Amino acid sequence: MPGERLTVRSPAEIGRFPGAAPPLRVELTIQSQEGKKQEEGGCRRWFRKICPCCCKRQNSTSYDVTEKVEFTKPPTADAVTMPEPVKPKPENGEMKETEDVKLSVCSVDLLSSKSGQNRGEHHTDLYHGDELIIRRGQTFQMEIEFSRPFSADTDNMRLELKTGSLPIVSKGTHVIIPLVEHLDDERWEAKITAQTGNKIKLSVNSPASAVIGLYGLTVTTSSAKDGEPTVHSSSKDIVMLFNPWCEEDTVFLDDEEQRKEYVLNDIGRIYYGTEKQIGARTWNFGQFHEGILDACLFILEKSDMPPSGRRDPVNVVRVISAMINAQDDYGVLVGNWSGNYADRVSPAAWSSSVEILRKYHSSTGTPVKYGQCWVFSGVTTTVLRCLGIPARSVTNFQSAHDTDVSLTTDIYFDENMKPIDLLNSDSVWNFHVWNDCWMARPDLPPGHGGWQAVDSTPQETSQGTFRCGPASVNAIRSGQVYLKHDTPFVFAEVNSDKIYWQRNLDGTFSQVYSEKKAVGHCISTKAVGSDERDDITHLYKHPEESEEERIAVETACRYGSKPDVYSVPASEDVTVEVKIDGEGPRMGTDAKLSIVVKNQSSQPRQTTLHSQVAVMYYTGVLKNAIKNDKIPVELLPNEEKIIEWVLPYQQYQNQLVDQAALMLTLSGRVSETKQVLANQTTFRLRTPDLQITPLGEAVVGKEMSAKITFTNPLSRILKDVVFRVEGLGLQKGHEVVVGDVGGQATVTLTEHFIPTQPGPRKLVASLDCKQLTQVHGVADVVVRKQ
Repeated sequence: MPGERLTVRSPAEIGRFPGAAPPLRVELTIQSQEGKKQEEGGCRRWFRKICPCCCKRQNSTSYDVTEKVEFTKPPTADAVTMPEPVKPKPENGEMKETEDVKLSVCSVDLLSSKSGQNRGEHHTDLYHGDELIIRRGQTFQMEIEFSRPFSADTDNMRLELKTGSLPIVSKGTHVIIPLVEHLDDERWEAKITAQTGNKIKLSVNSPASAVIGLYGLTVTTSSAKDGEPTVHSSSKDIVMLFNPWCEEDTVFLDDEEQRKEYVLNDIGRIYYGTEKQIGARTWNFGQFHEGILDACLFILEKSDMPPSGRRDPVNVVRVISAMINAQDDYGVLVGNWSGNYADRVSPAAWSSSVEILRKYHSSTGTPVKYGQCWVFSGVTTTVLRCLGIPARSVTNFQSAHDTDVSLTTDIYFDENMKPIDLLNSDSVWNFHVWNDCWMARPDLPPGHGGWQAVDSTPQETSQGTFRCGPASVNAIRSGQVYLKHDTPFVFAEVNSDKIYWQRNLDGTFSQVYSEKKAVGHCISTKAVGSDERDDITHLYKHPEESEEERIAVETACRYGSKPDVYSVPASEDVTVEVKIDGEGPRMGTDAKLSIVVKNQSSQPRQTTLHSQVAVMYYTGVLKNAIKNDKIPVELLPNEEKIIEWVLPYQQYQNQLVDQAALMLTLSGRVSETKQVLANQTTFRLRTPDLQITPLGEAVVGKEMSAKITFTNPLSRILKDVVFRVEGLGLQKGHEVVVGDVGGQATVTLTEHFIPTQPGPRKLVASLDCKQLTQVHGVADVVVRKQ
């Protein structure tokens, strides 16, 4: 909520700050749970001695009041209005000469130096060159010099950004940026922050959903006296990238060390060999090297994706997956597994993405020869990191290649158990390298954001093109292969069973043997902040032959081309659901849910439910699991059993993220029927409301007040608490800095104001604090006319 920030200062100081008048008075008290006297700090004792009139002790004998802040209305409105600065008057004929000059733009400075504020704040100072490279969802600065001083009262100015061959406003590829007095988040806006002579400085804001890519900038100016507007085109372009540092961006990654590794690190390690002899090679990703950003933008332009599609990282990753290989769209690399590389570079000879991308760009799109999986992966990591999408190269040992979407690796024998080579198209590679990239997945059910698998090596087509992904790693782990994109293929790579088939005399095939641990071993990537190998197998699959892993395999295979490979449950007569009582669990207390398991058959049933609860961002990205349990359940015929599930406050108090959301996942198998049970439930921990109580009669022009009360539900201290209060027709929005609030302490804030408009009004307040979000309240106030 835009507005003024009220802090503890003398009433006489208020008039020094421009803007609408603050409320008449704001009184703040903080009462601890125990009501004990709080010691006066040494600085305050000293200040009271120096200026006793500003630090009078409270008249009350109660020591519950630790601080009282009072803002008194200045005697006149003039006191709160910043006087206009006296402008130097031109001498004699200079005034007329200045007025006669037509307003036009002389120059635009994008402040694009590598060492400047823009590049530093946007984490783009490592890119080569002095272009303006910025990240979406974040403010940047520029300076404009005019032919004469710019007057906001009589002159007009607007910025326009265009990207793509046919910019369209409705598609977000033609952006018209208005000039405003206050910048708001999530929209294109510009604000004048400084003016000196003919030069102004602008802060420009972009939304976190802006189209990424190369933008051209024009500045249009006009005034009432000038007639036709003038248009100035900037000689420099602006490059917009994804922003992993911005919470509203779908690629937001909430860990600075991971951002340093997966976005800013330009050197990495790629693993190869066999699971028992794992080798590692250093790879130069070089995403900041000279010419690499240009090459990455060239790849986007060369693809068939319309520029408006570049706002969605899912689309961008899918296009990059296709464009890194040259199989069907003249992409970057030609794959070659023949062993004959005499006419070009052997895949094993590459150790850097830089030369490959620069060759492709300088030849205006001639595919580079040759590459294999680790080269495709290394180049993909470079392009994604360069564009601002967190990415890493991942190696899977004993990696299956499923060619018929059966989600199994099938080996066929004839009647005499001799392999049928014609049918044995499935294979298991010693190792295969692909990529993980990080993003929210608003196109999927909650819980499937986070790491996504993407594979640029041309193996199978997806929707007619050689590409693969992005596929949610969480979906792969649980066998939810019906979720896009290309999840069945990646699932088979890491967790398919190897099935052996023998041909019968009548030409049909029967399953004669199966290997359940044949594929998907030692899935590896470079560790964050070191050159050590990080085994991430647990992210892709449950422990081998655990019940959860078997459930995932059998669930996945039911969606494949051979759904009957595993026995179909004899019946599906057990249900499981999660119920939330009332408005749900409250923050600061144990979270309690009810798991309802019902046996709808006339026979007893037995199962073990595996439960996992994980912290979840509001985007659906899971942060980490905080509790795992196994719950044995025995059901009599037609019995319904309610199991009380509890998450103790101590287990989640230091784990929560913004919005305080959690996901409970249940899975199990009925012993008697082999029926698979599964359920996912998202819930949040309710935060307390702000209690707002209007005091006195609400009449236009007559002072009234409202009491706002908040009790900290946590046993920990809330740091840097700020209240935001606003009421249309009651008072202008403003902030009140409270500071730290102790565990279980109560804060009482009294607002004094004069209503200005009659009728039904609402006084709205919210609490801003890193440890506790979504705390707000509202009170209805019916204002009478005088």
